[in-house]
Amino acid sequence: MGLAKDIGIDLGTASVLVYIKGKGIVLNEPSVVAMDKGTGKLLKVGAEAQAMLGRTPGNIIAIRPLREGVISDYDMTERMLREFIRKVSGYSLFKPRVIICVPSGITEVEERAVIDAGIQAGARKVYLIEEPVAAAIGAGIDITQPDGHMVVDIGGGTADIAVISLGGVVESASIKIAGDQLNEAVVKYMRRKHNLLVGERTAEDMKKKIGCVFPQEEETQMEVKGRCLLTGLPKIVNVTSTEMLEAFEEPVERIIEAVHSVLERTPPELVADISTNGIVMTGGGSLVQGFDKLITERTRIRAKIADDAVSCVALGTGKSLDSLNSMQDGTMNLSRRKQMN
Repeated sequence: MGLAKDIGIDLGTASVLVYIKGKGIVLNEPSVVAMDKGTGKLLKVGAEAQAMLGRTPGNIIAIRPLREGVISDYDMTERMLREFIRKVSGYSLFKPRVIICVPSGITEVEERAVIDAGIQAGARKVYLIEEPVAAAIGAGIDITQPDGHMVVDIGGGTADIAVISLGGVVESASIKIAGDQLNEAVVKYMRRKHNLLVGERTAEDMKKKIGCVFPQEEETQMEVKGRCLLTGLPKIVNVTSTEMLEAFEEPVERIIEAVHSVLERTPPELVADISTNGIVMTGGGSLVQGFDKLITERTRIRAKIADDAVSCVALGTGKSLDSLNSMQDGTMNLSRRKQMN
């Protein structure tokens, strides 16, 4: 039974990662819940529910309870969290303290919802930390120094861009354009250009295999199966990485604009630091081929992808568990502790 361990949760739009103090990341599953529409009974959570997306019979629905980084279905989020917490901590008499990671642009109402969901799911106390701060810690940056760092965290639902110094966020932007919107762009492109209807999971697959945002030396291609809009029958199309470049253009441009706007608002001393330190990229979306090259070219600041980019936020959330004991009670959002003391 033992004493409950503190838990860090990266509650993402696309996946949930759970970190347990002393053990590291113990769970990484898609944020999907499958339930029976008739009875409201929870059937599957995570990877098993993910497999049902887009293929369920009428009475079963697969839901992604988070949209664009925030809770869109409160009840389901809470139930999903409860399942995941139970999976990793077993049945303990004591409730764990939990840090949950949130996008930097989140409103107080949305913060409240995350905290309540955490408490309902079995946490004794819930603290929040902002994604770019967690990502910076996870990428190994010492954020306590008076030295400017820029983090671009591209997740599933949001892209968070922040300049961090002295343990806090100096300037940031959070836009609801990230991995999911790249997938949507692929779906739209295939419809427009090839009259082909493809599902979300196929789009995701294409993004991973041949997606790129910077012209490549060698073009890659893959066969894509979908439904022809003209005949309504299955059809196979060959798609190249150059076409993906074209499909991604609009959402990617928006991310670059956000990076620019954060740089424009950053104090000159910190901009000087950033041009020395470079831009650190984290999150699954930053793994799309050529993203680092594109940002380097457009900002003239060297961008590099953090090691283990997907887990950075979860690792950083986990590492910040160490500072829980030194926190004053009443602190809710670690990154904003300046205003909240």
